[in-house]
Amino acid sequence: MNISALWIRRPIMTSLVMISILFFGIIGYRNLPVNDLPQMDYPTIQVSASLPGASPEVMAATVATPLEKKFSTIQGLESMTSSNTQGSTSITMQFSLDRNIDAAAQDV
Repeated sequence: MNISALWIRRPIMTSLVMISILFFGIIGYRNLPVNDLPQMDYPTIQVSASLPGASPEVMAATVATPLEKKFSTIQGLESMTSSNTQGSTSITMQFSLDRNIDAAAQDV
């Protein structure tokens, strides 16, 4: 007797088995701990520099731009943003997930 004949001759048992597989599959799927957008912590380094008395435009031109050019050569850099205020600048660099943050900090 082959397995196919058993399922063909017993349609009620086949239906009950399929319904139970479907039922437990739905329960298992709903209990999976999966988020649509999981929380990711990207390796990030922030660098601050100051030049007392300099305007934000001067900070951008003389401090932030040269630093950004230098930092853009670091391997694994995904994004870089800078903010300039009166006398200070702040540059935030975000690296790829596979980049070692300690090695990136030494490169900076």
